[in-house]
Amino acid sequence: MAERGPDVGVYAISVVAQLVGTGQQNIRLYERKGLLTPDRTAGGTRQYSDTDLAVLRRIGELLEEGLNLAGVAKVLELETANARLRAELKRRGAR
Repeated sequence: MAERGPDVGVYAISVVAQLVGTGQQNIRLYERKGLLTPDRTAGGTRQYSDTDLAVLRRIGELLEEGLNLAGVAKVLELETANARLRAELKRRGAR
């Protein structure tokens, strides 16, 4: 069996909701707000990856800390930018 990467969508929204401990409507809301973008089948069914699960768990943490969805979006954006910069620094240091 071929290994799949963490960005390959394999989970249905009902499974993700159970794994993360939130409602399906919340997950759809997060998608509408641009907080995550799951894969879609040819028929349009959402398929979530391990990376999506990690993002959903992070969203839950930030919401528990008292942030609203706009604040969550900003934190996720800054964390992503920070990760890119760290990867770039690591790449440049490896020369």
